[in-house]
Order: sequence, then C-alpha cells, then structure tokens
Amino acid sequence: MNYDTENNNHSTLLLSGDVMTGRGIDQVLKYTSDPDLHERYIKNAKRYVELAERKSGSISQPVSNEYIWGDALEVIDKINPVLRIVNLETAITTSNNFWRGKGIHYRMHPGNIPVLKAAGIDIAVIANNHILDWGYDGLMETVQTLNSNEISCAGAGANNESASEPAVYETGTGRILVFSYAAADAGIMPDWKAATGKAGVNLLPRLSSKRFEKVKSDVEKFRKRRDRIIISLHWGGNWGYNVSADDRKFAHRLIESGHADLIHGHSSHHPKALEVHHGHLIIYGCGDLINDYEGIQGHEKYRGDLSLLYFPKLNSIGKLVSLTLKPFKINRFRLERTRLRDRDWMAGCLNREYEKFGSRIEQNAEGSFELQWKM
Repeated sequence: MNYDTENNNHSTLLLSGDVMTGRGIDQVLKYTSDPDLHERYIKNAKRYVELAERKSGSISQPVSNEYIWGDALEVIDKINPVLRIVNLETAITTSNNFWRGKGIHYRMHPGNIPVLKAAGIDIAVIANNHILDWGYDGLMETVQTLNSNEISCAGAGANNESASEPAVYETGTGRILVFSYAAADAGIMPDWKAATGKAGVNLLPRLSSKRFEKVKSDVEKFRKRRDRIIISLHWGGNWGYNVSADDRKFAHRLIESGHADLIHGHSSHHPKALEVHHGHLIIYGCGDLINDYEGIQGHEKYRGDLSLLYFPKLNSIGKLVSLTLKPFKINRFRLERTRLRDRDWMAGCLNREYEKFGSRIEQNAEGSFELQWKM
C-alpha cells in the first residue's frame, strides 16, 4: 500500500482507457497465442505487427514486459499514484473457443501477465465488449489469472452477483470501491449479460431510471462510511466526440445522489469530453491507451495514435482537487513522449470539447496538461 500521494487526506489515482494487449501486441511479447484470427479481412495476428512495422519501423521481438509502457513508466513512477486502474479490453486466456458471430477477438497469453505487473496495475475493470471474445472459459481464466497475480478486477464473473461486486482498495484515507458496468451501446452482446448461475458481464442494457436503481443498489450494498466510489462505465461508440444527453443525465444523477464520486468512462478510441459536476470528475471517454491499430487506415482525423493517462487527485470525500493529464504517442506498440506539435493538436482538440462543459486545459513546462474548471 502506498501512502506517498495521500498528503493532506488527498489521494492521487491513475486512470486509463482501453488497454488492448491482445492480437498484434500479444504476438511481440514473450509468450504468444495462436495467431489465427476469425476476422473478415485479417486472418493472422502477425499481420498487425507487419502493419505497425511498415508504418513506424521494426520491432525487436520478443519485447520486454516493460516495453509497451515505454516513457509512461517514468511518468507513473514520478507521480506515484496510490491506485492504478485500467480498462483491460482483452481476455487473458489460452482458450480457443472464440465467440462465433463476433467480428474481432482479443486475447493475451496468460504468461504475459507480467506486462500488467510492470506498470503496477492494481485494478482491471473488465465489463467491456472483448472480455468474452474467447468464451466463458476465457472469461473465467482471465479472472483467475488477474486475481492470482494480485490484480483485482470488477465487472464480469461467474454470475450476476460476482459481476456486480466492486474491486475494493484500502488506502490511508479510507477505502476506494470501483464498480464496473458495460452499456449495450458499446457493442456488448445481449447474451453476455451475467445472470443467476450464468457467467457474463455487468450489463446495463439502457441508461434508464431502472438501471440507475441497479447501480444505486449495488453501491449501497457494499459502501461503508468514508468510502469513495468510482463508477467505471464502458459506454458509447468507438469514434466521435458526441456525448449523449442520456449519458450525461445518468452520470449527473449518480453524482447528485451521492452514489458516485468519480465517473471513469471509456470505449471511444480517442479522448472525449470531461466535466467537473458539483466538484466531482466525469470522464466521458478516456480514449485508448494501448492498442495495435498502428498502420491501419481510417479515422485518422481523430488521431487515435495519441493517448492520455489521467491522474486525478481526490480529497477525503471524493471531490476533485486537481487533474493532470499526460499525453503519449503510440509508436511501434510503445508509449512515447509526444512532440510539441502533437501536444498542441491534442490541447486544441481537448479544449474544444472540454469547454462545452465548463473546463479547459493548460499546458505546463513539462508538457503535461492541467485541468482548469469553474467552481
């Protein structure tokens, strides 16, 4: 347990969007899965490695466990967050039982779990549209592999009760509870919904009043005095900056009712808007952190090669004290520091979206972004 970033009852966290260590990335790691794919156009995962190398240069294989994190490791170590949370958008499994009728399947060999350990990941939220890519066996092996390596997970499990349970993290200023949910509009198949006696994900078919009551009930079942609550939501489409009125209303209601201190939203392949509502942070889309899309054409205007790490600092009652965002560029499947022109592009894009909800960012001398918002 790390208390270094808990001065004055403040806790600094690390949040990220999608960490997609399957497919092409799995193929450059020490242990590789069967590269055969069941996609419409690409039938071998090694093809994604070839596309990245054609665009950015050769990747010496196998890469180390630290490789994909690149320059981010120094940043993380310097900030030293008390809790590190990622949306893990891949199964960790040797299962060959791919989900038929689904176009894309991600998996990472269990032998590569040290890749997540290299960045000190504490919690993986797994309610998303890839956790069942390799069937129920793949899901349960993922949960077992994470837990046996002291990485907590939330959002999917052997039944609806286990899928609804939060990951719980003890800090020097009280517990942090992380609940993980997936919304149907993020591409989650209805059959993936966990039920009594049936494994699956913690699915919210619609962000309705009924679904709000489910989240409320889950939180009240587990919350104790002094707990801070993070609701992690895999919602919305992959591309585009629009934040739906329903999503915003749902997030606001969770904050206003006291059933969330922070909303950790993801699914979009690029960062979307965020806002500070009644002093609490709502991230509508973190964007991908790590993926194997390098060299794939399409959607270039969104600059999916640029990633963000989010470092919110919360006070003892879960309100936002500050937010630092660290930009990176994916190059040869590795996070690298951004150049000035990329940071300027990203800052302009983020401010265009953030200002819609009353906040903006300012660059500092270190190349980080600091959030400014209306109190």
